[in-house]
Amino acid sequence: MPFKSGFIAIIGRPNAGKSTLLNSIIGEKISIVSKKPQTTRNVIRGVKNLKDGDGQVVFIDTPGLHRARGLLNEFMVGAALRAIRDTDGIVYLVEATRDIGDDERFIMENLRGLKCPVILAINKIDLVDKRSLLPLMERYSGLFPFKEIVPVSALKGDGAGLLVEVISRILPEGPRYFPEDIITDQPERFIASEIIREKVFILTKEEIPYSTAVVVEEFKEREEKNLVYISAVINVERDSQKAIIIGKRGAMLKDIGASARADIEKLLGVRVYLELFVKVKKGWTGDSRAMKEFGYE
Repeated sequence: MPFKSGFIAIIGRPNAGKSTLLNSIIGEKISIVSKKPQTTRNVIRGVKNLKDGDGQVVFIDTPGLHRARGLLNEFMVGAALRAIRDTDGIVYLVEATRDIGDDERFIMENLRGLKCPVILAINKIDLVDKRSLLPLMERYSGLFPFKEIVPVSALKGDGAGLLVEVISRILPEGPRYFPEDIITDQPERFIASEIIREKVFILTKEEIPYSTAVVVEEFKEREEKNLVYISAVINVERDSQKAIIIGKRGAMLKDIGASARADIEKLLGVRVYLELFVKVKKGWTGDSRAMKEFGYE
């Protein structure tokens, strides 16, 4: 059998479950998740080797597509739209708990004109009456010529195997882009910064997560101690946000660090010494120079 491979973008509105689906397919946590929308800011790639050894899928997790307002949101939507231009296929993830709205129509409008096949994955099927799925599938089918429609539960993993099987059918012949033991092209330093940012999303409220950018300034392996030393800065926009991140007597920052360190240790397989600092970069989400400095180009 010829070897098949390709790049498949996972797109959808904010909080549709794209990162959860990617992690479920790969079997490892490589993209951060939270219940808050717009958690993913950068394009993340995950590598899935097909079980028969005759193919490889490079999945591209993208920021949520929506009508953007503000410089940071424009960056995220632009990154998602650029990611779908040169792919071999697209998985468009929607929610079974939502009817078709303006966000979905905006996304399907951006899909028109693309030559690659688009697979519709209907997520969160564990939260609805299964009898409601068929009418929803019919409504989507009437709006766009999807190659296939696959119901899934990204959180529970239901339908993920079938989705990969459907994707394997549309892959072109191609090379093995990554060695079999590689699950992502993202450096450990970047994943560590994302895990820290995830904990800020989970543990803080309101505008704090959206005003946060994490930069890992040091990432040193100390082999003699079987230890990795990480020094990271949590950047916020205002002094009041800095106070919230630090918390009373440093309690919030301590909780963020402890939770992040546990996940980073699972990722690296070694002990981690994590040191966190908080700095104020006033109005950085509207400053293109600051965004570039924080990795949002």
